[in-house]
Amino acid sequence: MHDCDNYNAPTSRRDFLTKIAYGVGTAALGSLFSQNGYAKSRLSYASKFPAKAKRVIFLFQSGGPSHLDLFDPKPQIAQRFGQDVPESVFQGQRVTGMVSNQDRFVVVPSKFQFGPAGQCGMELSELLPWTQKIADEICLIRTVYSEAINHDPAITFIQTGSQQPGRPSMGAWVDYGLGSENNNLPSFVVMNSVASEGSAGQGLLTRLWGSGFLSSKHQGVQIRSGEDPVLYLKNPPGFSHERRRAFLDHLGALNRKSHARMGDPEIEARIAQYEMAYRMQTSVPDLADLSDEPESTYSLYGDDSKTPGTFAANCLMARRLAERGVRFIQLYHRGWDHHGSVEKRLPVSTRDTDQPSAALVMDLKRRGLLDDTLVIWGGEFGRTVYGQGDPKPDAYGRDHHGKTFSMWMAGAGIKKGHVHGASDDFGFNIAEGGVHVHDIQATILHQLGIDHEALTYRFQGRQYRLTDVHGHVVKEILS
Repeated sequence: MHDCDNYNAPTSRRDFLTKIAYGVGTAALGSLFSQNGYAKSRLSYASKFPAKAKRVIFLFQSGGPSHLDLFDPKPQIAQRFGQDVPESVFQGQRVTGMVSNQDRFVVVPSKFQFGPAGQCGMELSELLPWTQKIADEICLIRTVYSEAINHDPAITFIQTGSQQPGRPSMGAWVDYGLGSENNNLPSFVVMNSVASEGSAGQGLLTRLWGSGFLSSKHQGVQIRSGEDPVLYLKNPPGFSHERRRAFLDHLGALNRKSHARMGDPEIEARIAQYEMAYRMQTSVPDLADLSDEPESTYSLYGDDSKTPGTFAANCLMARRLAERGVRFIQLYHRGWDHHGSVEKRLPVSTRDTDQPSAALVMDLKRRGLLDDTLVIWGGEFGRTVYGQGDPKPDAYGRDHHGKTFSMWMAGAGIKKGHVHGASDDFGFNIAEGGVHVHDIQATILHQLGIDHEALTYRFQGRQYRLTDVHGHVVKEILS
């Protein structure tokens, strides 16, 4: 008898329960994978090799922090103020429109002192007293480089792997590849802050944490200060939680009919986002309620941590998100675009960010989270050794510089107390150990257990990836 002939044949109770158990188990597993953003084609990416990091916290300093005044001391030029940058150093490199009319490009040494920090002896600026306390936990990369020379393409490049808009952001790629560990919070969360001096600096566009050509469910969710951390999450007056549930059930049924008719995957994404928003009505108030934080925590992060919307408060919130299994946490702090008055404005930026950045690393470590949390600190590029405008030894500005700049990483299998790479005597070119922006991205994915060459998405006839056709894992910074 052919198997098909048994399709409607009677079966025993035991056979029925055995077969339905397989079906229920498979359905449950599929449901879990679906909720977590997995797809069959992506499961293999996370299993290429063991992951050292479960989550990423990227402390992005928007505007371009001056590596020459913070991370890369150049005592060789201390007595060269006012001299022209040698042509052998300049090498015909292009400059921005803001200095293109200058007759001279004169050397401006940093007015800030550097000194050894930690047992490793890492040289750091006096403006970073708290970062000095975690020197033995961080890996300082002094030779990051980018082809971008202006803010928008440079920020877009480091966040999406392309200078042109339209690509998915790094957090969206990570959510696409790995999904979430907490079904009640987004996998990718974003928070913004500005300099306390009141200068917001360069603007930030939401596409920097967008999903590009990936499904919109992978885009970052912005958490804000104020009564509504996530916009439009609360029910309107007179609309109960029960009515919201019934409303979503009916809306979901209509959307599923539309999907069956049109097959648009964005309809499924919209259904998933409505359901996430419903669950967040409970999880976000719990996240934002800091009443359980002891005074010692606020002392660690600094007084600003009690003021919602500050970088310090966002760092504290980042730790709370990390505890709850959020996969990719992106903090943007604006106000680093110091074309003038470095001597006045740079201390403001470091005062805003130095203590909370270090406190976050310390806090994660004491809670046992640093071992599987990758923390990254850096901006889109650095600053020039030459002054902008009419510089003085103690009053100067610096222009954009992408040929070499500094970032640091900590946790999740990154070498501790280590300095990677070296720039030339002017902090202008790479002398050894260059690390391209795509290399940074490849290394972040590697620590998450993802092969950056394998995590791809087919769009408009070609395979895309975060690192485009470039990128190498920087194995020299891995422990």
